[in-house]
Amino acid sequence: MSEHVTEIIIFTVLFLTVSVMGFVAARWRRPENLDSLNEWGLGGRNFGSWITWFLVGGDLYTAYTFVAVPALVFGAGAMGFFAVPYTVIVYPIVFLVLLRLWSVSHVHGFVTPADFVRARFGSPTLALLIAITGIVATMPYIALQLVGIEAVLKSMGITGTGFFSQLPIIIAFAILAAYTYQSGLRAPALIAFVKDTLIYIVILVAIVYIPTRLGGWDSIFDKAQQKFTDSAAKGDGILLNAGNQLQYVTLALGSALALFLYPHSITGVLASRNRNVIKRNMSALPAYSLLLGLIAILGYMAIAAGTTPIGKDNNTIVPRLFDQMFPDWFTGVAYAAIAIGALVPAAIMSIAAANLFTRNIYREYLKPDATDAEEARVSKLVSLAVKIGAVLCIIFLDLQFAIDLQLIGGVVILQTLPSVAIGLYTRWFHRGGLVAGWVAGMAAGVMMLYTIPNPVSGKAHFGGSAFSLGNLGFDTTTTVYAGLLALIVNLVVAAVATVICRRAGVAEGTDTTRPDHYLADEGDPRVKDLELDGTTAPSPTEAPPAPTTTAT
Repeated sequence: MSEHVTEIIIFTVLFLTVSVMGFVAARWRRPENLDSLNEWGLGGRNFGSWITWFLVGGDLYTAYTFVAVPALVFGAGAMGFFAVPYTVIVYPIVFLVLLRLWSVSHVHGFVTPADFVRARFGSPTLALLIAITGIVATMPYIALQLVGIEAVLKSMGITGTGFFSQLPIIIAFAILAAYTYQSGLRAPALIAFVKDTLIYIVILVAIVYIPTRLGGWDSIFDKAQQKFTDSAAKGDGILLNAGNQLQYVTLALGSALALFLYPHSITGVLASRNRNVIKRNMSALPAYSLLLGLIAILGYMAIAAGTTPIGKDNNTIVPRLFDQMFPDWFTGVAYAAIAIGALVPAAIMSIAAANLFTRNIYREYLKPDATDAEEARVSKLVSLAVKIGAVLCIIFLDLQFAIDLQLIGGVVILQTLPSVAIGLYTRWFHRGGLVAGWVAGMAAGVMMLYTIPNPVSGKAHFGGSAFSLGNLGFDTTTTVYAGLLALIVNLVVAAVATVICRRAGVAEGTDTTRPDHYLADEGDPRVKDLELDGTTAPSPTEAPPAPTTTAT
């Protein structure tokens, strides 16, 4: 540890600085009180373009992304770049969905995607499934933010045995829990400015400075190709081959469809002031995709530099590369960027999971007459519990288990697409069909993941997301993303069950939304100015007065 003193000092100063900002955020754009989900959980629904850009970008591009993407490139080559095309195609796709979700949510006071499903299909059961799915998919994602912090601590030599080895992470998340409890969504929104600025600086410096020390880009790519040529691992290389191209495409598409179904992604969007803010952000957020591509190339740089991970933990590759290439003071800045990169998404994820529990479980089933203040109080407590659960996962469970859960989480969250994304455009699916589709898709996805081995690690189950088409009777070794196949099963079952339910005369739920609700914008009399008028938003089961038009 003594040889990392400068890095530790700079890291600590920057970490404490953003922690102070988290507490100060409670007074930033402060309303009369924070005792409602609209204020504590959605920042007053009044964030403009710049704040939303940093908030959503800081939410989607996490510390785990910072360490895991280049680690995957380091180990698997071109396959690790799947994250780049999916963040390119995702924004045009979600542009079509999020504008409608923002409008209908602001008319009805929805806080979560399950709120919308409850109102759209008139089904508490379906809404409960959507809420549980969101919570289950988000929990391991929060735990994985600790991976970035842990990788940095290992690289700075901060290790120990037993409880003391996890003490720095416990302290970091205790601070995070405290200022999130006090400031709500305003805390990660304010910290996101510092987080993104640091990451941009570090990556831009790395992409210019490190190649000059490694003999240029030709040398970097040549050494990377040489490593994969010498490797016995099938499919490795700096270019895709016939065996993994379909997996690459389906993984990118499936990941793109899943990204904005995560509750924390929707939380950042619902906090926007108006539809134009979302439009501008969907146009500007691809700038992060450029950054992600540069981050991924760090994996090839690590190969060229001869960087080795600490033990068998490939997630330490990027911190080790920085320690190897940068002067101590800038390495400290880079380490702080990674750690702070964990705080923003972890805070938003815990808030989103807490809002789902409060709105769609506590208020729906435990206390329907809960006041705004009660909702806020319960959500704050649940956000604490979620963070504690994430820390306990890291302390008591094998880290690989958390990674496996997150892998399952991506497949799981895709099963909400028919109810949430498609539901924003059509109500053709029967609520019974959607429930049946959810069950079928979930079962198919988990079963496929269970059958996937990892020959490198020796794991027989949950060894990845590449499902072999040979398991379906095809004479091929080609693999595809299991989540996309599970979604297809979901949609087919939902369609068949819908036809059966309608022919059997099973009652449809009441749709409390109207076609014009999906187009409302700031200034529309149906959209409450929640920050100014302080009124209580309608519950998800209530609908404000609306024209008597036929629902879509």
